[in-house]
Amino acid sequence: MTNTKANRANQIPRRAFIAGAAVSTIAVMNPSLVFGSDANSVLELGLIGCGGRGNWLTNLFVETQKYRFVACADYFPDRADATGERLQIDKSRRYSGLSGYLRLLEGKLDAVVIETPPYFHPIHAAAAVDAGKHVYLAKPIAVDAPGCMTIADAGKRATSKNLVFLVDFQTRANDLYREAVRRVHQGDLGRLVLGEAHYPWAGGGRGLPPANPEERLRQWYYVLALSGDFIVEQSIHALDVATWIINADPVRAVGGGGCTLRPAGSIWDHFALTYWFPNDVVLAFACIQSVPEVRDEIRCRVFGAEGVIDTDYYSDVFIRGNEPYKGGNVGNLYTTGAQTNIREFHQFIAGGNYQNPTVAPSVRSNLTAILGREAAYRGGELTLDALLREGKKLEPDLTGVKS
Repeated sequence: MTNTKANRANQIPRRAFIAGAAVSTIAVMNPSLVFGSDANSVLELGLIGCGGRGNWLTNLFVETQKYRFVACADYFPDRADATGERLQIDKSRRYSGLSGYLRLLEGKLDAVVIETPPYFHPIHAAAAVDAGKHVYLAKPIAVDAPGCMTIADAGKRATSKNLVFLVDFQTRANDLYREAVRRVHQGDLGRLVLGEAHYPWAGGGRGLPPANPEERLRQWYYVLALSGDFIVEQSIHALDVATWIINADPVRAVGGGGCTLRPAGSIWDHFALTYWFPNDVVLAFACIQSVPEVRDEIRCRVFGAEGVIDTDYYSDVFIRGNEPYKGGNVGNLYTTGAQTNIREFHQFIAGGNYQNPTVAPSVRSNLTAILGREAAYRGGELTLDALLREGKKLEPDLTGVKS
C-alpha cells in the first residue's frame, strides 16, 4: 500500500493497483483557500473504492455543502459507474482496474478520500501526497509494519508540502473521549497501572474464504493480506483507544487465538493477548467475532493509582476516582465521529493547518494491532523492536486481475 514519488507510482507491481475501496479527492487548492480566507469554498473530491463505506461516507461529505465529488475509482467498473451515476460524476472521470486510482490522481482535484482494502492504503495515500492532494484515509492505515512506516513517512511529507492528512477514527473525534483522555494525560489518574480492552462482535460471518482473485477483492475482509485479519481491520478500534490513553508504544506482546468458528483458510475469529508498555503498564486485550446474540462492545478501561477511565464506543465515557469526570453518552459515534472528521478536514484545509495530528497515533495503534496478530500467530512473545526489524510484508495473490 505504499509509494513515495509520483514517478515511482508507475513501477508499483500490478497487485498494488487494486482499487476495491473508496478514495475522495479534492481539487488543487487556490491560494485564497490555502491561506484560510475562504472557509466556505467547495472542495472537489475524488472517491477511490466505491464499496459500502465509501458510498456511505460520500453522503456525509455532500451534506455539508462544502464538498463536491468530481471523480471516482474502483477495481470493478460496475461499482465505479453506479457511484458515478449517483454522484453525477462525468463518465470520463470514472476509473476502474488496478491502476484506476493513478488516473484519478492525474486529474484536477483538491483531496482524496481513501476507502480501499487496507493493503492498498499505504500505496494510495503515498501516491496522493506525491500528486499534491490532501488525504482523508480510512483506518486501519496498513496491514503490516512496512506499510505503517510508509504512512508515517507520507504524513510527514504531507506536512512538508502543506497538505492535510487525516485518519478517520471516530472515537478520537468525540468530545467526551477527547476530554477524558486529556484529563488522563494531565495526570488525573495518577500513575497508570493496568488496562483492559475488548471487542466482541456478533457479526463477521463464517463462510468459506473467496476462491479466485476477483472474489478476493470483493470479499477482501476474509483475506489476511488484504485486511490484516480482523484484529487489525476492526478490533483496532479498541486498541486505538487503549494506546491513546496509555500514550506510549507497546514494548512486547504475548497471546493466542485461532480459527475455531470460521473454516480453515479464513482469517481468525478470536484473539486473547497481553501487552506490556513502558513503566510496567499491562494491557489485557480480547476480541471475538461470529458469536450469535453477543452484545457489541468496543470497551477500554485503564486503572491508575488515583482512579479509572471507562470508555465504550456504544455507550458512555467517564472517569471515577479522586478527580472524577462525569462524561456522558457518546450517542451514534459511528456517524457523528465521521461527521466531525469530515468537518475538521475542511477546516484544516481552509485554515492552512498542516500539523496532521492523527497520523502518529494511527501508526502507533496499527503497529500495536499487528504486533498482537503476529504474537498470537506464533504462539509466543514478540517485541515491537523485533517486529520492526523483521519488516515482514503481506502480499495478496492477485494473479490475473485487470490492470
